[in-house]
Amino acid sequence: MTTLAFLPIFLGNLRGMQLVIVILVILLLFGGKKIPELMRGLGKGINSFKQGLNEAREEINKPVETDKTDKPADK
Repeated sequence: MTTLAFLPIFLGNLRGMQLVIVILVILLLFGGKKIPELMRGLGKGINSFKQGLNEAREEINKPVETDKTDKPADK
């Protein structure tokens, strides 16, 4: 999935000039030098999250190991 697919979720119904104003405000708040740092950190966070999901999926799908030394209880 691409980031552009999630853009409408975060920005709602912003269109045209409203989107330009939001981008300009972000540039003013963070400055041109900070934005690449923020995006790099965001990318690393997303990558870490995806790795965690994959590890969880592998753990769930891993077959259950049984202990062969246990004997069934006599009734």
